[in-house]
Amino acid sequence: MNLVKTILFSCFILHSACVWSVAYIPKSDAEVLEHLPVTTGELSRLRRLRSQLTENTGDYPLALSLAREYITAGRTNSDPRYFGYAEAILMPWVSPQNSVPEALVLRATILQNRHDFPSALADLKAALNINPRLSQAWLTLAAIYEVQGNYPSALRSCMNLARFSSSLMATICVNSALSLSGQAKTSYEQLVSTISTREGGDPEEMTWAYTVLAELAERLNLNKEANSWYQKANEQGYRSVYLLSSYADFLLDQNKPAEVLEILQAESKADTLLLRLTLAEQILQHKDFTQHVELIKARIAAAKARGDTVHQGDEARFTLHVRQDAQTALKLAIDNWAVQKEPRDARILMEAAISAKNIGAARSVIKFLAQTHLEDAHLEALVNKVTGQGS
Repeated sequence: MNLVKTILFSCFILHSACVWSVAYIPKSDAEVLEHLPVTTGELSRLRRLRSQLTENTGDYPLALSLAREYITAGRTNSDPRYFGYAEAILMPWVSPQNSVPEALVLRATILQNRHDFPSALADLKAALNINPRLSQAWLTLAAIYEVQGNYPSALRSCMNLARFSSSLMATICVNSALSLSGQAKTSYEQLVSTISTREGGDPEEMTWAYTVLAELAERLNLNKEANSWYQKANEQGYRSVYLLSSYADFLLDQNKPAEVLEILQAESKADTLLLRLTLAEQILQHKDFTQHVELIKARIAAAKARGDTVHQGDEARFTLHVRQDAQTALKLAIDNWAVQKEPRDARILMEAAISAKNIGAARSVIKFLAQTHLEDAHLEALVNKVTGQGS
């Protein structure tokens, strides 16, 4: 897998379940791999690469290849240990004395997944100072700026990406940024036109493209089209935690909890998917609901013990809709909003504010929507509700 494809799912990585620890370089192959839930093929490939790197510790191309493999495995298996292994392998090539731009971009991807956005941005800017033609750096930069709600900077990054690449990812990047800045309908039509000429492309790339289209159609309240794009994304056969969570959210909004149960019944490892599964079980009064509620509580407690606040948005959603504690949910949503400002982050803050009868807490979101011209059917309905309560 090339480096560009390693970060094609920059936005997807941001929502993967994480339990972070300090990067660690294991002392033997057995220590690295014996407990990881990988397939036989993955296991053999990782062992082979690890063994080769042990014998050739200064082999940068080999180290980069193994780091990519670990990042891919971490994303696919929702196992944060892989990201820690990748970070450890990259250490010799990201020091101030010996910074290699491609290694900095890979570390930025890892930091991004940890939601350490300032450090990730610093790595990306350092990499681009060394080599401004790094397409993957511009794409990752755009992804982080989008999550932070800095759409002008995201668009500038996408335009720089387009200067060096005429690929599908550049087109998606530009239109994604524009769609969040008051040009949703035009961007959607442009992406539909572009995707129609790319049928049968790389499964990973097409999964990303169809997911972006599905979410954009959903924001435009084109639910039939959104469902079709989600189906096409799933048909690619490329497992994406972000796709599964986004599709599950769509199905919950369409009052189809049984379908959520069907696609997530074996997906309790990733915290973000466990939450969606539990929300569906709550609606269905499923026998596993109580068990999964306790599991989420335990994972939240463990995260707090580690000082991990990566998933405050999902915790706010769990606290509001499952535990029905609007005041605590609102505090979590406000803290989450200070870090990231995607549509789903705006939504949980406004829902919590309405439930807590604290309309003033929603003002920051309403101001943000007005400034950015972000179009989203769910958010528009919530703004109308807030306005009604405040009158």
